This record gives sequence, C-alpha cells and structure tokens, in this order.
Amino acid sequence: MPGAGAVQIEQGWCALEVAGPLDFSMVGVMAGLTAPLAEAGVSVFVVSTYDTDYVLVRSTAITQAIVALREAGHTVHGD
Repeated sequence: MPGAGAVQIEQGWCALEVAGPLDFSMVGVMAGLTAPLAEAGVSVFVVSTYDTDYVLVRSTAITQAIVALREAGHTVHGD
C-alpha cells in the first residue's frame, strides 16, 4: 500500500488518439469506437479532453483493437 501522496503507475497501456478537434455537438463518437472493441472483447479506458478523446487499451490487446476498429470501417494510423 503506497504512503500518503504516493503515486501508483500501472504499465502496459497503449493510447489511440481520436482525430480532432471534436465539436461538442458530435454525438456517438465514443460509442462508434468502443462498440466494435467491446464486441471483440477488448477492454478500454476512455479519456476525454477539450480537443479530442483517447481510447486506452492494454498493450497485449492493441493488435486485436486495431483489427476490430479497421473491420468496423475506422482508419487507424501509426501502427
């Protein structure tokens, strides 16, 4: 158990950045990205910022995530 003020870091995550900026009126962007990942059995952690969103997946599942997103019609760069 870490002491007061200690930070724990969990290794082994990859971040997929959603091309942005995304307007706040855009509805369903995350649903469109996370649904094919859920169907493929890939767990995610989503981080939203002012300009864009990030989908984090375990590094052990990054290839599976990229395949699932491409099969759903999404473009994935930088793999």
